[in-house]
Amino acid sequence: MKIITVSREFGSGGRELGKRLADLLKWDYYDKEIITAIADKKNLDEKYVFRMLEDHGWKSVPLSFKSTFSSVTLTMQTQLLVEQKQVIEAIAKAGKDCVIVGRNADILLREYHPFNLFICADMETKVQRCMESALEKENLSRKEIEKKIRTVDKNRSKIREIMTDSKWGDKTAYHLVINTTDWDLKELASSVKVFADCWFQHR
Repeated sequence: MKIITVSREFGSGGRELGKRLADLLKWDYYDKEIITAIADKKNLDEKYVFRMLEDHGWKSVPLSFKSTFSSVTLTMQTQLLVEQKQVIEAIAKAGKDCVIVGRNADILLREYHPFNLFICADMETKVQRCMESALEKENLSRKEIEKKIRTVDKNRSKIREIMTDSKWGDKTAYHLVINTTDWDLKELASSVKVFADCWFQHR
């Protein structure tokens, strides 16, 4: 079984790159599907689960979370993080080649030796991508989009701190760091596929 994990800065195109990569490889792809699985299991609205795991402020979550679950009172956020961890582990145990976007899957599945990517871009590129996508419908100003990018990435860093002993965005934690600035993602996905094929062949 082969697993590729995609960690990414908000607006960097990591989600699209991961999907294109999965399509080229003809592998299973997991991103929002993980949220759906958690929502179904907990009988919760998907948007609520997404907000709790992505957009919510994490100051209330105990930093001891990564070392023990039993010693803390599980808030809804921590309950959902536990569920997310279980869903990701179940995906790996299914034994099918797959690409998983986000969710700290690179750390949660390290025993499976995944190929770990980190996707980044300069702020101008990230803002432009956001303006061209769903954020455009929110009628956000350029300044508001920049603020959202920084907030989401700060939350991702906080969640990684809660769940792991690894720093989000630390280049030494990944096998390949990709700056998507000035790249066409379709073209870039083909290049990453070649790199991934070589990596798995020589693992």
